[in-house]
Amino acid sequence: MAIDASGLPEQPGGTAPHVFVDDVDSPVLGSEDLHHLSRVRRLRNGDLVSVTNGHGSWRWCAYNNETIEIVGELAAEPEPDPKLTVGFALVKGSKPELVVQKLTELGIDTIIPFLAERSVVRWDDAKTERQGERLTKVAREASMQSRRVWLPTIAPVTQLHDLAAISGVVRADRYGDRLSSGHITVLIGPEGGWSEAETELAPSVGLGHNVLRAETAAIAAATLMVALRDGFMS
Repeated sequence: MAIDASGLPEQPGGTAPHVFVDDVDSPVLGSEDLHHLSRVRRLRNGDLVSVTNGHGSWRWCAYNNETIEIVGELAAEPEPDPKLTVGFALVKGSKPELVVQKLTELGIDTIIPFLAERSVVRWDDAKTERQGERLTKVAREASMQSRRVWLPTIAPVTQLHDLAAISGVVRADRYGDRLSSGHITVLIGPEGGWSEAETELAPSVGLGHNVLRAETAAIAAATLMVALRDGFMS
């Protein structure tokens, strides 16, 4: 099926699937993506698919007999500026996956799980490795859903003291100062709150008058940070 390249959308989006490939000049579908497009989405020959390398380059392709063929010119989206980072204290169950998923959808560039004094969750080395792989996969899937062309970085589990050394870092607290566009690294405390010693590690910013669950606070912080950076609020 011939596709009119002049009528292609200028950005990934709409109902067309969005997938990551190693090389946008010679795109090849991974086995999981192929299964999703052919068996779950049930694409027909000629259906559009946007492909990206996760480093800003992307283009339109067309699905054709379980492969994809280039139909659009190579495009490039500049790297987000400034890059935004949210660190969150490990939380129970599947909540880390929820946090990574939503922060990815919202547009956070670096996501860092960390251990605080009152963190209830403690992962051993084996679980840390498994969960790191899982969170990276969650971020990739969320990037596909939200049509991102820059994959976020999912950092290894870090100690809070190491994060506190980052220049300009702030931590979320109910009675903190107003969040501004200059706050590009925000830390979210554990379910039990910050310890007294931890409150001395970095200045605080507020996310509202109410007490938020840890995962809600991470999502709220990301929403405000991206809105400030992208000009949706001042």
